[in-house]
Amino acid sequence: MGALPKQRITRAKQGFRRQHDKLTAAPISNCPQCRAYRLSHHVCPSCGYYAGRQVLQIEAKARREE
Repeated sequence: MGALPKQRITRAKQGFRRQHDKLTAAPISNCPQCRAYRLSHHVCPSCGYYAGRQVLQIEAKARREE
């Protein structure tokens, strides 16, 4: 048989042990070209710019006319 705990660990002690496992929000910033939200250090998905130069050619989305 393996090792067994001598006493029950309370929810507070358990929470103190796990406090560094919390999730953090993604680092979101504004694109300097189009002002859309994008992740930091990533190419802007709406205009294709990164670090002041165009890296991707983004096609304009066609509007659906019904």
